Amino acid sequence: MTFQSLGLIDPLLKAVTEQGYTTPTPIQAQAIPSILKGQDMLAGAQTGTGKTAGFTLPLLQILSQNRPKKRTPRALILTPTRELAAQVGESVATYGKYLSLKSTIIFGGVKIGPQISALQGGVDILIATPGRLLDHVEQKTLDLSKIELFILDEADRMLDMGFIKDIRRVIALLPKSRQNLLFSATYSDEIKTLASSLLHNPCEVEVARRNTSSELVKQSVILVDCARKSALLGEIVGKNKWKQVLVFTRTKHGANKLSDYFNKIGITAAAIHGNKSQAARTRALDDFKKNKVRVLVATDIAARGIDIDALPHVVNFELPNIAEEYVHRIGRTGRAGCEGEALSLVCIDEADYLKGVEKLIKKSIPSRIVEGFEPDPTIKAQPIMQGRGGRGNSQKPRSNDSQRPKNRGEERGRNDRDQRGERNQKDTKERFAQNTRR
Repeated sequence: MTFQSLGLIDPLLKAVTEQGYTTPTPIQAQAIPSILKGQDMLAGAQTGTGKTAGFTLPLLQILSQNRPKKRTPRALILTPTRELAAQVGESVATYGKYLSLKSTIIFGGVKIGPQISALQGGVDILIATPGRLLDHVEQKTLDLSKIELFILDEADRMLDMGFIKDIRRVIALLPKSRQNLLFSATYSDEIKTLASSLLHNPCEVEVARRNTSSELVKQSVILVDCARKSALLGEIVGKNKWKQVLVFTRTKHGANKLSDYFNKIGITAAAIHGNKSQAARTRALDDFKKNKVRVLVATDIAARGIDIDALPHVVNFELPNIAEEYVHRIGRTGRAGCEGEALSLVCIDEADYLKGVEKLIKKSIPSRIVEGFEPDPTIKAQPIMQGRGGRGNSQKPRSNDSQRPKNRGEERGRNDRDQRGERNQKDTKERFAQNTRR
């Protein structure tokens, strides 16, 4: 199958060819013809499947074939985060370069003035996050009454982030006669409810089973004490000469601290999270894409929308306490047919999280211990303190020394370490296994 066989017009085919794509992905092959026919769609597709082009290409074609005299927003793409909005906006600009359509991106964290000016200049396609979009509506700088196509991208993330009320407010502002497309990596009961109220006789497309991890991603676990994760990861990145590594932490403070550590040992790094300005986040991501920065440390929310061709390495510096986030994280690599590696550094406190991940993806992840970074067998699992909403980790990493019995001498410690060897590695793995079987 080729893009031409999908019924795309020449200007779009030219733009696709210039990007080096010759064969559509499964989601593109199924979605594009149906969207061109004007059908509503419920699409189940994980990140990295080519879904953005799957709706961008037909959207551009539909709008180009019928242009009113007055330029007003006719398509709205709603995304959960600024980064994803920017990514979708880039896709619209790339594929629509040979069409006389105008698009603009609207999100918070930046001045609203330039966005108002762009809207006043006339726009065909809006890519927006819910909050800032509603700000424009309230300020009467935006009219959504002429929207012909409405795309809800990463709907599951929208609901996870608490946007359901904003989504319903936006939908209420749209004309009743329109085409609707809903894309989601998972099909929860909430997604099904939203879909039933939004979509009219939709065709359903699903190219990835719910909560499955990409077969192109090599997953592995290294068992290590919490306090030694930074040193271990620094050694792995340095010795293996990794050039592009996306690292996930649970907290903003943790992202900053790890980024500072890498820069201190001579490995260029940057952090992105909610406390960073949009300009700083954009700059950090751009530097990472251009290989000016080797390590990008991110929190889950900030990483949404990161789309980098052939990203080779994703590292879970800390496992997420919500198992589904693991699938989203490792989906940053192994994209569009390229292989990738997902490494998780797991301490004894995270044994239950590892158990939850393996239960979700329905398979065991191979684990190993790195010589010189063997977990201390005297450290026992402690519950990880959760921050607000139960999503953060407010507990500081524990020092190995602070967890040792007070009557244990340094000489005994050295002897114990010398005697562990392979026997201790086996014991440690069993200890993790016992924790995950609880």
